[in-house]
Amino acid sequence: MTNNKFLYFFGICFLVIASVFLAVSAYEKLNMPVTGNTISFSGEGKVFAKPDIAKINFAIITEEATSKDAQNKNSPKSKTVVDFLKNQGMEDKDIKTTYYNISPQYNYPRLSAPEIKGYEVSQGFEVKIRDLDKVSGVIDGLVSAGANKIVNLGFSTDDPEVLKTEARAKAISDAKKKANELEKQLGIRLGKIVNFSENTSGFPNGIFYAKAAEVGVGGGGPSLPTGENEIVVNVNLTYQIK
Repeated sequence: MTNNKFLYFFGICFLVIASVFLAVSAYEKLNMPVTGNTISFSGEGKVFAKPDIAKINFAIITEEATSKDAQNKNSPKSKTVVDFLKNQGMEDKDIKTTYYNISPQYNYPRLSAPEIKGYEVSQGFEVKIRDLDKVSGVIDGLVSAGANKIVNLGFSTDDPEVLKTEARAKAISDAKKKANELEKQLGIRLGKIVNFSENTSGFPNGIFYAKAAEVGVGGGGPSLPTGENEIVVNVNLTYQIK
């Protein structure tokens, strides 16, 4: 009887120890650091789309003997320009001031200290144009209305995240395809994905104009082909190796 109790007690202890050992082993496997047996695969996704908006950055610059005179002369020019844009169908949300500067202008005599010769007021704007057929005429009209510096013109997509999502999906699919192919070639078994990274490029740069005179005032405005935007997403998927 005593031997039976001993064997029973020994059996219970063995089962408890074995259960603890199996639990610890399972925990370690589930929480195994991912810095060891891993492998990474890269993928690329590209999406091409025609632009659906244009953004123009321009400025009105006025110089007068006093800052007050410069502001008084600049303000009606600004109103004329904004009224012109609204007459072209631009909404308030698509017209914004990007900066407003007042700065002294100096003469630099050879034998004396610099002296103020006047003040310059510069007001910068950005307008978003949703009807691309109007872009050339708007540039021509802005200069006629009083804008004397067209800084930048760029064609883009109003909702680039939609294109980015599409390109990302293609990149992930490309990376997974490579993983499936190399899994067979290398004779390994892949586990779960433990890391993901991405890089996006390809958003278009603007067309640069230094001065209003360069855009060809008159004659219907400049010719401005929009081309296509290319969105490129590169991803890296890191897998555990089983």
